[in-house]
Amino acid sequence: MNAQSGSKRRNYDRVARLNRVLKEVIAEEIERESEFDDRLVLLTVTDVVVDPDLKRARVFLASLTEETEIALAEIRVAIQRRVGREMRLKRTPLLSFEVDPSLEAGERIEAILRRVSQPKDHDEEGE
Repeated sequence: MNAQSGSKRRNYDRVARLNRVLKEVIAEEIERESEFDDRLVLLTVTDVVVDPDLKRARVFLASLTEETEIALAEIRVAIQRRVGREMRLKRTPLLSFEVDPSLEAGERIEAILRRVSQPKDHDEEGE
């Protein structure tokens, strides 16, 4: 392994660690804020992906209604402030919130599997 690939590996490890810690901090802050704002109740953070340059972080949620999106926009700065305080970063990533696309894909796959596993009515009649 050369020095450059080792450097890339360390950077990847750092970003992966940062994603995990950010997810925890953001989920805790949303849960804390939900005590004061019913629009944030039962909101689930499924993942956080930080850009390699650490300027932006995409926060993936299990669901995102228009009301929830407005509530998150109202507290985004407070969440970023908490992230900065908890993680002691030089620059706190700009947070954006979106629905986790993997959940929708999983639902589509599950629907296909249900259709495939259902017995056909004409097969039962022929036996």
